[in-house]
Amino acid sequence: MNAHPYDALTPDLILDAVDSLGLITDGRLLALNSYENRVYQVGIDEQAPLIAKFYRPERWSDAAIAEEHAFALELAAHELPVVAPLVIDGSSLFSHQGFRFALFPRRGGHAPEAEDPELLYRLGQFLGRLHNIGATQPFAHRESLTPALAQHALAALEAFAGHESGYLTAARQLIEQAQARFNAVNPSLLRGHGDCHIGNLLYRDEQLWLVDLDDTRMAPVMQDLWLLLSPEPDSQRRQLTELLDGYEEFRDFPRAELALIEPLRALRLVLHDAWLAKRWSDPAFPKAFPWFDQNGYWAAQARRFDEQRRALDQPTVTLY
Repeated sequence: MNAHPYDALTPDLILDAVDSLGLITDGRLLALNSYENRVYQVGIDEQAPLIAKFYRPERWSDAAIAEEHAFALELAAHELPVVAPLVIDGSSLFSHQGFRFALFPRRGGHAPEAEDPELLYRLGQFLGRLHNIGATQPFAHRESLTPALAQHALAALEAFAGHESGYLTAARQLIEQAQARFNAVNPSLLRGHGDCHIGNLLYRDEQLWLVDLDDTRMAPVMQDLWLLLSPEPDSQRRQLTELLDGYEEFRDFPRAELALIEPLRALRLVLHDAWLAKRWSDPAFPKAFPWFDQNGYWAAQARRFDEQRRALDQPTVTLY
């Protein structure tokens, strides 16, 4: 196997990178759960540990990362509970021996309970405020979440699984059906978190934190809500009602975007497969996702795509 760029990201390099900013590390290093980037808790002498995020080489441009940081800092400046990068000597993105990295304060907590009505109401308030800020200006260097993004991602899947014609046909049909829904709704796009699921929320002692804006992008409003919802219709309806009660205290929700829940789920299915295909040369991926290149996966996923197409044909969720 060819060497992967992350092979050079040794413990000594990580500590040296943090030390290069004038901080004094104490040798403690804990790898945190992250596949796209490499993220570590780093001990700092006589201070609280920091979180160091080493960006995947060649994924984002410096300008795109700068937009991520600027958006996080903008949200934090408006007192939203977002974990924003540290700014040192006027910069938040740093480089050391070919790796770009950023530092973040450590925040403790656990994933919140997705069915808690009070928490959902608070999350809705939070997202309404976030989208008010996100709508003030667009990103210039980050991609938009639309069916065109999934269509573009098919190239990686064709290269990886070109012999699986049934899978590729099902993927194309699913994207086309999602595109038809997008065309019918014609949503406006704004800056959002992009990957707002329970795993990117920390909750402790009534304090809520939103972490990891790595996938922030221009997207429909619904993108930051649907990942918090159960696929089961009654639970989804209850959760949406609480979320939107909070959301609409700060911002009108475009009700037409209720029709985008299943199209956005469809895009996520295809984009997740494309993500795995693009990252397969990273040794961490075959270890973590050993089923991905197995023969049975492609046929099973084609069936999953067909099921999702049927879900796209179902009536849009209605609220109480």
